[in-house]
Amino acid sequence: MYIDGFLIPVPNGNREAYRALAAKAAPIFIEHGALRVVECWGDNIPDGKVTDFKRAVKAEADENVVFSWVVYPSKEARDAAQEKIMNDERMSGSDMPFDGQRLIFGAFEPIVDHGEKA
Repeated sequence: MYIDGFLIPVPNGNREAYRALAAKAAPIFIEHGALRVVECWGDNIPDGKVTDFKRAVKAEADENVVFSWVVYPSKEARDAAQEKIMNDERMSGSDMPFDGQRLIFGAFEPIVDHGEKA
């Protein structure tokens, strides 16, 4: 398994626009090799003493943080899917309902995976 993770600052007024964009993109990710796409709207994001989710993306007072991840069967599957996703014409032309310059992303290799598999 291989996972792409994201933290995204989204204006509260753009929640539905973000949800709609994510709902449009998720099947495309699945079509190109992802096993699962999860998008989570911040519900209980406490302020930290040194850092926290909001500070990580420099969220402004009227913004919330989306935490999302995409699961792939392997790094190789993820790399192949990324190329296909970036070249898929259905992914172009969408207005982003957030500031992409403050989006944080990374790819992760799981080191513990315990519990029920969804």
